[in-house]
Order: sequence, then structure tokens, then C-alpha cells
Amino acid sequence: MNISINKGAVVVTSIASPNAVLRKLAEAAALRGVKFIVIGDSKSPRDFDLPGCDFYSLERQRSLSLDFAGLCHERSYTRKNIGYLLSIAAGAEFIVETDDDNFPKEGFWDDRNCMVTGNFLAGEKWLNAYAYFSDTSIYPRGFPIERVRSAVGNLPPRAETRTVPCPIQQGLADNNPDVDAIYRMLFPLPVNFHQAPPVILAAQTWCPFNSQNTTIFREAFALLYLPTFCSFRMTDIWRSFVAQRILWTCGWNVSFHSATVDQDRNEHDLLKDFADEVPGYLNNAAIARALDSLELAPGPEAINANLKLCYLELIKGGWIHEKEIVLLDTWLKDLQAVTGQRG
Repeated sequence: MNISINKGAVVVTSIASPNAVLRKLAEAAALRGVKFIVIGDSKSPRDFDLPGCDFYSLERQRSLSLDFAGLCHERSYTRKNIGYLLSIAAGAEFIVETDDDNFPKEGFWDDRNCMVTGNFLAGEKWLNAYAYFSDTSIYPRGFPIERVRSAVGNLPPRAETRTVPCPIQQGLADNNPDVDAIYRMLFPLPVNFHQAPPVILAAQTWCPFNSQNTTIFREAFALLYLPTFCSFRMTDIWRSFVAQRILWTCGWNVSFHSATVDQDRNEHDLLKDFADEVPGYLNNAAIARALDSLELAPGPEAINANLKLCYLELIKGGWIHEKEIVLLDTWLKDLQAVTGQRG
């Protein structure tokens, strides 16, 4: 059953003044009755004012009855975790997360359905979802660098069409897609993707997804958590590996669909991005193997416990600092509280 877009919430974290993207999002959200939350940080303008947007300055965040808001680091993309909690407390049935440099296309505002009909793909350990939407040799940020050559050169055959629950759905971005710094330094952009049926990944089939144009439904809200004690360029990628591993325990899948945003990318230092991505180049495949080897309990009721087990495994592997557990425990406690507020 389709869920009306006005039952969802859009979450962005930004330190910009109201720019063209934020104005476009706010205007369209107000027109459709969609809650639009922008999470600020220490560099955010003090006079931020944008009709149709519920802006949370650092001071306003700290005034909330959320313990996580007092622990989360300043100047951190992971303050987006606060926006998730606020959306859940407001009764959102799903959350659409994006960034302040992604212009929404009309399809961005379509109603959502957790059940996805698409090309169900199995039999590959790592699958390059971008390849199903482009003839260009392109792959998503976070794809193991040692597997890129085979991933862009050999497209696995399409499997049968299935309709399955996909509580996490990754939308692509046209113009300036989410690719790694190596790709940006070596290959030309822009790239625009084809319109094509969704791709659904079977259990034990990995592909990283990001936080730039992603829909997460209520049953998977706990999997929104972005880790703090890793590089900025890896927080959403390593989150995606944890989320995929736990989705499989529930009989759920992740899907990828055609672009519903155009990215006009904010200014980046590509060498700095490269340095921040080195932990991923070296460890993405190893992290997936470690998560794959875990014995996790089945069913949605075990999601929170499984989430903690996954992060303990990342700490054990030396990929994330042990301090992460304090933040995760606090966020899960807040999540339980705001979920209770929903009634």
C-alpha cells in the first residue's frame, strides 16, 4: 500500500544559509504538507530563516529532551541522527534523507511504498547497482576498490521480477553522482542515469548505499544510525553495510531506483576526500566479511541488539573507536523514548 508523502519527513543537515536547494525543498514540502527538518551546527548562520523548514540550531538541539543531542560532536555530519529522532517523534512513517546540494526532481515527492517491484539480483557477493542504470563505467562510493574493474566490466544477468519488502531504498543522483574521489580525479562528470526498473539486492549480496537520497521506513528506523568515530566519508557507507547485514535477518532487502535528485555538488577538496576515503579503500570488503560472519538473531524484534553486535564487531576490528558504543546506546535509548511518544 502506498504511503502518502505527507506521512513522511525530509531530513537535511546543513551549515549553509538558505540556498537554492533548501528553498526548493522547503517550498515543495510546505505545498505538500511534508515535515522538513534542517539540522544546523556550530557554523550555521544565527539568523537562519526559511518558511516551510523546521530549523534546529545547535542551541535548540541542546534544549531538546534527547540525551544524544548533548553528546553528539560539533562540526559533525552525524548530527543528522538528531533529525531522525525528531522526525520519528513527529510521527513520520518514513524518512527521506538528502543533502543541501541535491535539487529534488518531481519524482522525489512521490508517495512511497515499502514493497518494491524490481529486478531481484542474487548470486553475486558484490553487485554494482549503478551499472543497471548507466552504460558508463561508474560505481558507487564505498564499493571495494579491488573489485571495481570486474564490477564495471561485467554486468550480471537480470533475474526474475519480484515484489519484496525494501524498507531501505536508495535513490540515485543525476549530474554529479555519489562516486569516490578516485573516480572524480580520473573520469569525467557529469553523468546522468537511465530511467529503469528498481534493482533489489538479495541477501548476502552487497552494495554500498549513501545518505544523499535515501528513504527509510518505520520498521528499519534503528538502522538510520550514523557512526561518529570514523571518517566523514565513511559514516554513511559503513552504516549501509551494518544495515544490509541486519535487513537480511528480517527477510528484508535494500533497493536502488532511478535518480530523483540532481546534485550540484558543494565545493570539495578531492585530495582531502581521498584521504578520508582511504579507510574504506583498505577495509570495506573486510568489514563486510566480518559482518557476514556474525551470528545474529532473526526478526525485527532483534534489530537493536543486532545493531549493537555489529558495531562491537567494527570496534573489535579496529575500524571504529570503542567510544562509539556510548553514542549508540544513547541514541537507541532516545529512539525507544521517541518511538513510545508516537503512541
